Formats: sequence, structure tokens, C-alpha cells
Amino acid sequence: MAKKSKLAARAAELEAAVAGLFTGTPAAVPAKKRRKAKKAKVVKAAKKAVKKVKKAAKKAVKKTKKKAKKR
Repeated sequence: MAKKSKLAARAAELEAAVAGLFTGTPAAVPAKKRRKAKKAKVVKAAKKAVKKVKKAAKKAVKKTKKKAKKR
């Protein structure tokens, strides 16, 4: 079954509410689902930062090895 659009879902809710007014039965109120927070951008930025730190660390190690070799 295809997921209803928000507008279609809301229209169905309102229809049920109006029908409930005439029949005297209260409309069933569906529990609202919490939306999952978008974290893709944060994860991407974090990965980028980690990459930079790793690269800088690698460079520092290379530099110290080179210095040690010269001595």
C-alpha cells in the first residue's frame, strides 16, 4: 500500500471528524510519529574533520622521521 500524502491523510482525518459529528462517535485520533532528525550533514562534516586530523598527524610523523634521519 502506498503511503498517503500529508494532505490526503489530513483530508481523511477531517472527513472522519465530520462524519463523527453527525453519527455521534468521536473520530479516532492517530498517534503522531516523531520524524527522524537529519544527521547526514553532521556526519559528513565530522568525517571530513577526522580526515583532516589524520592527514595532519601523518604529515607530522613524516616530518619528525625526516628530522631524525638528518641527525
